[in-house]
Amino acid sequence: MHIACAHCGTTNRVPDERLAQDPVCGRCGQPLLAGEPVELTDANFEAVTSRTELPVVVDFWASWCGPCRMMAPQFEQAAKQLKGRALLAKVDTDANPQVATRFAIRSIPTMVKLQGGREVQRTSGAMQAGQIVGWVG
Repeated sequence: MHIACAHCGTTNRVPDERLAQDPVCGRCGQPLLAGEPVELTDANFEAVTSRTELPVVVDFWASWCGPCRMMAPQFEQAAKQLKGRALLAKVDTDANPQVATRFAIRSIPTMVKLQGGREVQRTSGAMQAGQIVGWVG
């Protein structure tokens, strides 16, 4: 399984049986699947999403958005539950307008599920952790 490090961009090869065992980047030593959402930006979005074989679930949000703030702890809980099965990431649409424009984000919170860098599923609106886990599958 290939997983791109959100911190340094290095692609790491992780055996499937080690996905839930807190693998770290071979280059920078940062956790690859820490069970918490990673921050993606205009600069690292493509590298991480296109070179990670696990599904990548992106929460598009903004700090001024009430429903986004309400969903944040739920998204973090879902990241813990999906550890080793999916990479959960957050993109601040105000700070990263290129990615938000690329995915035509018109309302937030919006979650997009990517496989190999390509969108396979999308939903808008705040969700509970159990709903997020069920939606990711």
